[in-house]
Order: sequence, then structure tokens, then C-alpha cells
Amino acid sequence: MTGGAGPAEAGSGAAFSYHRAVAPMLWVLVGLMIIEIGVVHLLLALWSRRAALILSLVSLATLVWFLRFIRSFKRCPIWIGPTELIWRIGHLRSLTVPLSQVAGLRSDWTLADLEAAGVFNGALIAHPNIVVALDPPVSMGRRTIHYLAHRLDDPAGFTRMIENL
Repeated sequence: MTGGAGPAEAGSGAAFSYHRAVAPMLWVLVGLMIIEIGVVHLLLALWSRRAALILSLVSLATLVWFLRFIRSFKRCPIWIGPTELIWRIGHLRSLTVPLSQVAGLRSDWTLADLEAAGVFNGALIAHPNIVVALDPPVSMGRRTIHYLAHRLDDPAGFTRMIENL
């Protein structure tokens, strides 16, 4: 399939989407942001119109950025190519890992265990349904990443693809 909706042909790689699993909770957050902008800025306007205007402009710019971020999930899927795995969180962050460093999937885990060991969690506020172990771990800035976690729309397809590597 194309467009990041699911696995593509095995020879050219595969794209795995996560927008249906992660975006709904972020849309709820957008709703809360809009309520906050309305209430807090109205109360602030009673004290200072200038401060309310400045804060409103900053809040609206942040809201627009956040909307673009959520919409980028469809355009930036997880990608398994012939030699590398590209682990994305929309247009915000991406990590490229050689397939030789993918040790496999981890089925028994708690989020606390993974955070203690160094996890790159692409699920954001959702609970991950896929955890990939890396051996050796990869460096991402000053962090050492031992595990990749995400909430994919098709975890079974991703599992089949990783197991066939």
C-alpha cells in the first residue's frame, strides 16, 4: 500500500502509519488548548488588554504549530527500508537505525522499565503497542537509546516485517 497506510512491497521497504492510534488523544488536547485560550485570555484581558493580546498571539501560533504537527503524522510514517529503520514522530523528530542493530521485538515490558533503560517513545501520550530492542544501542544527542516504542495502526504487520528480517 502507499501513503503510509500500511506495509508496502517487501522489496522496496514498508511504511507503517500511526496517525489513527496517536492523533485522537492529541485532538482532545487541541480542544483543551482552545478552551484554555478562551478562558485564560478573557480573564487576562480584564487585567491588561496588551498582555492578553500578546499571550493570544503566542498561544495561537503554538496552536497552529501543534495542528501542523498532528497533521504531519500521515506524511511521516515509520519506514523499514532495505538497510535501515526510520523511527519518526511526525515532523518533530526522527531516528534512523541500521537494520543490523535491530535485535527484535520485546513482548514483556513495562513503560517504567523502558524509560529506565533509555527509550525513544514515539507514542507521545498514547501507550505504546510495539517495542523494538536495539543491540548495540544508538546515540541520540547525549541520550543512549536501547528501545524504540510506538503505537502503530498495524502492529501485527510491523511484527511480521521485523520477524522476517
